[in-house]
Amino acid sequence: MRRTDTTLLEQMKISDVEIANRKDLLGLNKDILKLLSNHKLLIEDNIEVIVDEFYEKQTEIDEISLLIGDADTLYRLRNAQRKYVIDLFSGNYDSEYVNNRLRIGMVHKRIGVEPKLYLSAVKTLKELIVNVLKNNIDNKETLEATLDALDNLFYFDTTLVFDTYIDSLVGEIESAKRKTEDYAKSLEAKVAERTQQLEKQARLDPLTSIYNQRAMQDVLRRELSVAKRRESTLSLVYFDVDNFKAINDTLGHIKGDEVLKFIGQTLLNSIREVDIACRYGGDEFCLILPECNSENAENICHKIIKKFTEKYSDYSLSMGIAWAGPGNYTEEENLIKNADAKMYLAKKEKGSFVCS
Repeated sequence: MRRTDTTLLEQMKISDVEIANRKDLLGLNKDILKLLSNHKLLIEDNIEVIVDEFYEKQTEIDEISLLIGDADTLYRLRNAQRKYVIDLFSGNYDSEYVNNRLRIGMVHKRIGVEPKLYLSAVKTLKELIVNVLKNNIDNKETLEATLDALDNLFYFDTTLVFDTYIDSLVGEIESAKRKTEDYAKSLEAKVAERTQQLEKQARLDPLTSIYNQRAMQDVLRRELSVAKRRESTLSLVYFDVDNFKAINDTLGHIKGDEVLKFIGQTLLNSIREVDIACRYGGDEFCLILPECNSENAENICHKIIKKFTEKYSDYSLSMGIAWAGPGNYTEEENLIKNADAKMYLAKKEKGSFVCS
């Protein structure tokens, strides 16, 4: 069962019997606790004064002020503090009361309140409540008994809060232990994964994150074999950026690299899952399009040109398409040469052009 499916009482195995034993150890019997509930109305009448003075003192401490952080958080804390103080005099100190105290400890631990800061806050709050009781209870014996009961109830609450601190620390240790064990078990798998990543990186162009020339030749050879076996058509697109050298010379290599990166990303966003985008070298790119005839390849080229010219209207692409199909299969070198030749034919046309 997940921790989120259980209460803090259940997680920490604090039963009604355990609650009763803790009360007995601190002398918190029904008569003693009734002394506190007798003054509930008095506390409610003075709750705003108590909370105002409490947070005025707390926010003077830099560490606490930083933990609170902002006005919205302070507003929520003030509401929670009102309920906390009134609950001290509620007369109900059952499992729900205990679970709420445990939750307070859990929240303080999670937001990073150190025990010294918590104990300091408890001391301040207790002093404020004691002042209210002293100023309003005339009977000396009743006052002393009430203060004694309040003192013991604060001890009761503090033990619960620190139980959650300890339980949280133990949980962190156990979690760290599990993580260490999991890390040790998965280390071999991570090494294997990293090795695979390095092998993949060796096949990728570092600038554009698409396949490099070496990987392209391997992939093209493989895809040609597959096309021949299936008797299907494979298209190869070969293209570059017209007058790319002028971009580098006039605008600098950073601008040139920006254009190349954009092309790489555009290719990945424009092709099918089975297609392969490659940087052949410099500003030259190739697309390997399995089971794709020249007409469909041309459609893909126009899609790429459209996206490119929307970004770089002053530049153009020259694209050549070669294909291999049933009865006309060739070696990868010849297919690249044919696509390259078509690209140079495209360059004779003005602006971006596709030659197939």
